[in-house]
Amino acid sequence: MAGIISKNKAKGVDFCGVNDNYYIVRSDLGCYMYSTNFHQGKDLIVYSLHPSCQGGDHYLALHDDAFYIIKGNSCRCVSNMNKDLDASVFDLHPNCRGGDHYLSAYGNFYIIFKSRGVYRRTTDLSKDSDAVEYTLHPNCQDGLYYWGTKSYTYFVKPKGQWGVQYHKTDNLNKDTNASTYSIHPDVLNFLPGGLAETQGPAFGKWELIKTIVNDSETPIKWDKKITRKVGYTKSKTSSIEHNWKLAISATYSAGTLTEAIAKFQFSVSAEYGGQSVKTDNESWEEATEMEESVSLTLEPHTKMYVWQYKLGFGKEDVLFCRDLRFDDDPKHPTDVPLPPADK
Repeated sequence: MAGIISKNKAKGVDFCGVNDNYYIVRSDLGCYMYSTNFHQGKDLIVYSLHPSCQGGDHYLALHDDAFYIIKGNSCRCVSNMNKDLDASVFDLHPNCRGGDHYLSAYGNFYIIFKSRGVYRRTTDLSKDSDAVEYTLHPNCQDGLYYWGTKSYTYFVKPKGQWGVQYHKTDNLNKDTNASTYSIHPDVLNFLPGGLAETQGPAFGKWELIKTIVNDSETPIKWDKKITRKVGYTKSKTSSIEHNWKLAISATYSAGTLTEAIAKFQFSVSAEYGGQSVKTDNESWEEATEMEESVSLTLEPHTKMYVWQYKLGFGKEDVLFCRDLRFDDDPKHPTDVPLPPADK
């Protein structure tokens, strides 16, 4: 399993930072996470992302009151991503366009061009002032996400022997004063692909919930009710929010952010711990026992198997799908009864 989904495969997801304040933007979910320490999982607060600040290709921060959102060749600067305060928009200089990653560090802007293995430093994205290009140090070339502060630059590394980690350095060209840290599970849960890292990869499987048997010599009519569980086991996944302070009441009620993260995780490919399925049309209400009236005729000496499809993470069942499957084959069905994800 590959671990965290990289920036080029997760539109609207990015990191940025200022001093000891760090942010993870999930524009796809309409919110962002604040923390003072990704390694320790400290001071985790989730805020709504203002609609005008959503849909960005890149997010970076120069100061506490200067956040930059790049969309195409233009950039929006705001003092608050939750409220879209003091907004202004400008065009990127041609030399500052088409970067794979954008960050601000040491009071400058940095643009990483991965295919060339270089980064460009400038003091002004609209004028490309004081621009210089440097080669990325080999240790700094494989970042999934990059961000910076006044003192350091950081990047999330591909999953390795010790799990998902991030790297800290004061120079992307020389990789000096470097350290590597693990990412706290409460932070991992917010990242695309992170739920599979903390809860286990997603699974989808058919469960046999009833076997109807006719051992007699004559056909029988079976007319009864079948009870099965339908819905979402909130208690299994909502615990991931317990160490988050949620300041997103207008966007999500309690537990529904976890629901959105679970839906996303189910939609990604198996490479990133998902199932490549769309689950929006299933019931995401708290799982309850439901009865369904069934009427069928069984021929002599035959059996009917009743199957239900369910999804989960690791070893825990999370979502029980609505539809039942009736089959005279004792082997479980092999198809997936959910639409494929758009990803």
